[in-house]
Amino acid sequence: MNELNSDQIEKICEQQLFHLPYFRGMLRAVEQSFYERLELKEPIYDLGAGDGHFAWALFDGEAVVGLDPWWQPLTEAKKRKIYLLLLQADGAAVPAADASFATAISNSVLEHINEIQAVLNEVGRVLQPGGYFYFAVPNERFRTDLWGMQVLNKLGLKKLALRYSIFFNKIARHINLDPPEIWIERLQQAGFDKIDYFHYYPRKALHILERGHAVGLPNLIWKKLFGRWILFPTRKNPFLRIEQTRRLLKNPFDENGTCTFYMARRKS
Repeated sequence: MNELNSDQIEKICEQQLFHLPYFRGMLRAVEQSFYERLELKEPIYDLGAGDGHFAWALFDGEAVVGLDPWWQPLTEAKKRKIYLLLLQADGAAVPAADASFATAISNSVLEHINEIQAVLNEVGRVLQPGGYFYFAVPNERFRTDLWGMQVLNKLGLKKLALRYSIFFNKIARHINLDPPEIWIERLQQAGFDKIDYFHYYPRKALHILERGHAVGLPNLIWKKLFGRWILFPTRKNPFLRIEQTRRLLKNPFDENGTCTFYMARRKS
């Protein structure tokens, strides 16, 4: 993967931290940096397009088709004018012909899907032979490395710590928090042969994200009242965690990280 220069790092910081709550923007910035290092051949299939913010930050004129099952976020994505086409459909039934795309991406989406194998099978079907599927997901450490769990365990409240983990991941709508061996098996079943991965987002960064959820109410209020998450998008805003994000972007890889990035090639 290519290295990022200082200008690219600053651009990513602005695109994410000036538009999202810092605890979400930090993670999205790191994830965006991985795609920025890759060659994404067109046409591109974006599984789980959502409101289109991530695609807006990542792409600039590429032929991208976005899919999401929910209408409301797709209306926001349409306004960004990034996608060649937007599809409201289930990821297990993509309205596209076989081998329609050269590349597929999915960012922090697959962990939320119940029938995950059927969705991966569809990615394999619509992807051209030799094409790559890139995706980012939290892994099993999202259950065990939470700050709240650590505090409760130190207090000897092990049952309460477990309940906290279950609660946090329930409100985050996490279903598939799995290690690489499980994802590799799923991908192989879906028609992928060469599969690489690496871990990222250290435990300390997870703790910032975790605690950020508890103090993110003002961002939600501003979004409801003014239509944006951040009222003061400036480098002088100390609450945006820009310097911490810079450090993460300069050294994003962590063998004990709480998230995993996958690169899977469709069988030729």
